[in-house]
Amino acid sequence: MSDETGHPEEEHDDAGYVGPATVLIGDEAVPVQVDLRGYFQPIDGFFHWYGRIAANPELASRVTGNRADVVLRTPRGERPGELSDPDVWGRFRISGESTPPFDVELDVPAEA
Repeated sequence: MSDETGHPEEEHDDAGYVGPATVLIGDEAVPVQVDLRGYFQPIDGFFHWYGRIAANPELASRVTGNRADVVLRTPRGERPGELSDPDVWGRFRISGESTPPFDVELDVPAEA
């Protein structure tokens, strides 16, 4: 489907956050820049959030392999997540589910 401007409508109205964050990996805190998005999935009942962390040599040196369980802290909160799939530019993907580490306004219908 398309909107009134002729552009395709997005499947999800993604909420997001772009800015500074901290990745907690073990006992180490690494300052990073993130670009995050997310959406509520009514089928499983979870908010799924995901994004990329700007290339960061300090973070890359602390991750063994291509994945790590971490905590992501932003100015609005912190949540457990998973680092995975660094791209060719060295940016790790991060994802998590449930309450995201950024503000979200959900338009959840009231029960009838």
